[in-house]
Amino acid sequence: MYNILGQRKYFYIFSGTLIILSIVALSVWGLKYGLDFTGGTLMEFQISNFKFQIDEVKSVLKEAGIEDAVVTPTQSNSILIRYGNSDDEKNKAVLAKLREKYPEIQNTRLDYIGPSISSELKSKAVWALLIAVVGIALYITYAFRQVSRPVESWKYGIGAVVALVHDVLITVGIFSVLGHYGKIEVDTPFIAALLTILGFSVHDTIVVYDRTRENLMRGGSKEEFDETVNRSLNETMARSINTSLTVIITLLAIFIFGGETIKNFTLALLIGITFGTYSSIFIASALMVDWWKYSRKF
Repeated sequence: MYNILGQRKYFYIFSGTLIILSIVALSVWGLKYGLDFTGGTLMEFQISNFKFQIDEVKSVLKEAGIEDAVVTPTQSNSILIRYGNSDDEKNKAVLAKLREKYPEIQNTRLDYIGPSISSELKSKAVWALLIAVVGIALYITYAFRQVSRPVESWKYGIGAVVALVHDVLITVGIFSVLGHYGKIEVDTPFIAALLTILGFSVHDTIVVYDRTRENLMRGGSKEEFDETVNRSLNETMARSINTSLTVIITLLAIFIFGGETIKNFTLALLIGITFGTYSSIFIASALMVDWWKYSRKF
């Protein structure tokens, strides 16, 4: 049996370093918000039996005065063009330039997103994450109400929430770096990915907690709490890693072979689920043990 908890200080150092770097990245660079959060224009164009060259389209857009455009091909042989400008004259200039380059082009979609809608989306995204985290904490507290010794049930909920914040913060921090160096934007699918990460991460954490609860109720009083938790981690680690690997392999396939429109969503899931599995095994339960040891001193 591996002494997982005996190595927890190294896990704390690793996680603490990543969290500090994530906070620094967010403080210095922030996130590169997509059209959903900044406002602007979304256009879709299509040409039958023709494949667009993204660099070529961006070059045409620069001639029309659009420097910040995001050009995304779709599976239906069309392109989505997003840029942070909703001026009607500018949009007409873009359309004219594209028709000059591609005479048979068809404008199949034109959407405007105003700044008020973008601000509302940011607010709702933050509230969605907060409500999800609080709901998860309350649910775990209720689910583990029958195990009040040696650690109160609400502490299980707090431990899970700390692990969730760990996963989300590192994912957001990595996207801050990617946004600065790789111009990768965050949008509403990114928020959906964060909520999915919360659900997946807490699922793994509950598996470990539940095995700990079972071992405590089966006679865990014969051994110290940290020994029971370490045994529970060893019993569930292979299952958690194997389950996560099947998901990660699937996401890798989608990321490599899927369309451009879901790459950032898939990337966020890959990062979040990887760290979610890590925190469920090496962070959430370790925090419970340290809390228990600290409580014993008083």
